Amino acid sequence: MSQNLRIGYLVPQFPGQTHIFFWREVLALEQMGHHIDLISTRVPPPGLIAHDWSQEAMARTTYLGMVQPLLALTAAGRLLPRGLPLWMAQHGAGFARDIVLTLSAAEQLVRHAHAEQLDHIHVHSCGRAALIAALAHKMGGPPYSLTLHGPLSDYGPGQRFKWADAAFATIITRKLEAEVREELAGFLPERIVIRPMGVDTDILHRDTPYQPAPHGTPMRLFSCARLNVVKGHQDLMTAVRLLLDQGVDVRLEIAGEDDAGGAGYRKVLEAELKRLHLRDHVKLLGAIDASAVRQKLLNAHVFVLASWHEPLGVAYMEAMACGVPTIGTDAGGVRELITDGRTGRLVPPKDPQTLAHAIRDLVHDSDLAVQLAAAGRAHVVAHFRSALGAETLVSEIEAARVSAAPSPDPIVTGRQAS
Repeated sequence: MSQNLRIGYLVPQFPGQTHIFFWREVLALEQMGHHIDLISTRVPPPGLIAHDWSQEAMARTTYLGMVQPLLALTAAGRLLPRGLPLWMAQHGAGFARDIVLTLSAAEQLVRHAHAEQLDHIHVHSCGRAALIAALAHKMGGPPYSLTLHGPLSDYGPGQRFKWADAAFATIITRKLEAEVREELAGFLPERIVIRPMGVDTDILHRDTPYQPAPHGTPMRLFSCARLNVVKGHQDLMTAVRLLLDQGVDVRLEIAGEDDAGGAGYRKVLEAELKRLHLRDHVKLLGAIDASAVRQKLLNAHVFVLASWHEPLGVAYMEAMACGVPTIGTDAGGVRELITDGRTGRLVPPKDPQTLAHAIRDLVHDSDLAVQLAAAGRAHVVAHFRSALGAETLVSEIEAARVSAAPSPDPIVTGRQAS
């Protein structure tokens, strides 16, 4: 085995409510013998700090913090002769603003990386965190890499700048890879690997076989995602209303919180519950710990997430790993995870009526529910274990280090010298 690495692991606003898969990857990397230095941009709002490991993670995370003018001026002085004005002019006003906001963080990252003797920085984002790593690298910081978790349009301006000097990149779906190769042709690292974030299938499993809802009892539905309009919770609520009106007894629990810690889109969903007369049938649980999510999955008869767009869907993976029949939307890259009728069910996004029909099918066909539960679990174990992401990250860092190492001088023999 190669030497142990010292890896800076940069995640924006860590640890957030959806960051359990980052934490699992960190633990897998450490189990492989590597030193992981957690780095983030800022602490998340209190309402989003939900996991039993959150305090441990925050205690060992270095936060690059707010803009510090003196550090920003130092970074600007370093970068001026390297082309800072040209970069800002080439990529537009939005990118120039992002640079101003990240200069001091980049300076902090350089200093931190040197102090901790980090071999590499991996950024789980292509937003401002990626810009911080790219600027730090231009100031003499360590090599860096990126993971793209969603459409490029979600991650702000200057994508060519962020990707051009990366040692490598991982992308979670083939669909996103095609987008990147088209939009960033000529500015991509040599190595691009398709590797989704995975889940811990040793923890996410059931000790007893899955049991469908007994005849005459309510079907327990569970959903888990941040409270945002694009997650389609409002469509799922409408589907529940349709099912109840058709005489199908269902109960729904939704785990997750909005980005404002409960003061944002949650208010919209609460009003929707009142409008649809669902407050006795649907509960908003807020942000809950990963162990609580697991227990909810094991108690559920069906997992449903009605996203309008989902790059892949770790929540789907977790449900499938727990052997729960899973219904998702055919949006984004979800079909790279769920095959309709084989490992789960796929319905069109923004279509509550078809969603209700898919749920009703599982109410009436317990054999199908059992089949999907088993097939979904097997698929995730084979292709989406969290250890696979850690192994890919290490192998790509090692390959990049070998590629960047200077070639040894050729050995000149006596015969060649004569």
